[in-house]
Amino acid sequence: MLRQWLTIKITRPRLRAFLETQRTSQQVLDVGASANTLTDLFPNAVRGDIRLVAGNELVYDAHHLPFAAGALPVVVCTEVLEHCHDPQRVVDEFWRVLAPGGRLVLTTRFVFPIHDAPGDYFRYTVYGLRHLLRAYEQVTVQPETTTVETLAVLLQRLIYQAEWKLPGAKVALGLLARLVLASSRLIRAEYGSIQRTLREDHIMASGYYVVAHKPLAQP
Repeated sequence: MLRQWLTIKITRPRLRAFLETQRTSQQVLDVGASANTLTDLFPNAVRGDIRLVAGNELVYDAHHLPFAAGALPVVVCTEVLEHCHDPQRVVDEFWRVLAPGGRLVLTTRFVFPIHDAPGDYFRYTVYGLRHLLRAYEQVTVQPETTTVETLAVLLQRLIYQAEWKLPGAKVALGLLARLVLASSRLIRAEYGSIQRTLREDHIMASGYYVVAHKPLAQP
């Protein structure tokens, strides 16, 4: 039981809680729906992935979505953008298929190890995401973790993605990750440079949760 508790992903319930705030019965394009875990939140989703996955309706590349312009009210894209070789093209495709006033729900990685190699291309700061989404309006970008919590996530990933020579190393890492997680409120202030000229809410996050809207009136 201890080992199981130590290896439960720190970020998994947070991602789920965010997506629950976006649940809808509208038609949704669920991009990269390889796990089919969101059916209760988005019951009217059209699910697709770049690979053939049981339960998905479509196989497509997110750089070239097989939908007409303005066809969809909601696009959901979870943990996919970091695996896209041309993220601006993908974001622009989301814009194209969204109806005026449509909503993009997106999650992606910032401080995080390589995963799903070799198809892992980018990491995104809050500023990079806002740049990619500059055509959208009402863009909210929420960090998944605090700076210290991000360290705990990285320690935990070493349990999943590394083999250790010392017996018990994974248990030790799990305990250390939980200890770091519990100390996340000890930082008093964070800054965007070593000169400490600009305050930041956080300088590290494991990832970001984003909601962006396509304007009703097109320029």
